[in-house]
Amino acid sequence: MPSPVFNERTMQSAATTWAPPEPSTEYFPPIDDGPTSPWAPPKVAEPMTVNGTVSATAVLFVLLLASAAVGWIQTGSPEVVDVVNGREVYNYSIPTLAWVGVVAGLGLAIFLAFKPHLAKFIAPLYALAQGFFVGAISRMYETFYDGIVVQAAGATIAVFAVMLVLYRTGVIKVTDRFRKIVVSATLGIAVFYGACLLIRLFAGPGSISFLSSPSLLGIGFSVLVAGLAAFNLALDFDFIERGAEQRLDKNFEWYAAFGLLVTIVWLYLELLRLLAKLRER
Repeated sequence: MPSPVFNERTMQSAATTWAPPEPSTEYFPPIDDGPTSPWAPPKVAEPMTVNGTVSATAVLFVLLLASAAVGWIQTGSPEVVDVVNGREVYNYSIPTLAWVGVVAGLGLAIFLAFKPHLAKFIAPLYALAQGFFVGAISRMYETFYDGIVVQAAGATIAVFAVMLVLYRTGVIKVTDRFRKIVVSATLGIAVFYGACLLIRLFAGPGSISFLSSPSLLGIGFSVLVAGLAAFNLALDFDFIERGAEQRLDKNFEWYAAFGLLVTIVWLYLELLRLLAKLRER
């Protein structure tokens, strides 16, 4: 899942490390000890920049794609296990290492939420762990839907470009209200996915069928979640811009790049699922 809530919390925490003290409500007689200079935040050795964040994001994507290529290669072909009503039933197994990557990626993301200054070391590990899973799941979809990976990747790039233009031109403005709505909806989706996972573990994989069903409900849900992932991109853009303006420490370039990577991967996977449903119509 994306990390806008972690980004916002981190932004506020980082900002308060050099914020001026709150004015006291007690009265003290004035002391004249000569001329004073206005307060200014201390300068960091090397501040966060937008270009630095772009470079960090590029490094993470190279690691993600390299790991995804390995995951793609390591994922085999499906096996026919039965024939029902003249249709073949396949058994497709994703490498265990891919699921390990998902769990490891989630653990690293949670750890990084509390230790953002370690993003330079943790974010590359996340890219490698998550990349293997992305490659494996992409190979599975490509096996059943020829050309769907290219379509999903192209759609992800298009959505990213559109959201960037809308943000830069001011069509989408990240206000406090906008941020609260998107973050609340994202947390709601995260809780819903977690509940669905638990239900599937106890009631079987077909207990919540609409998540993968090509019905109007299933397609509508995928459109909703993909749209929410797209709006999370605006939060990431806002965090990067505000972080550069507030001259946060350079380590936050990697944290911002990590947040952007999480959102883009989420968007890609949701678009992959949506396109698969549309192919089934």
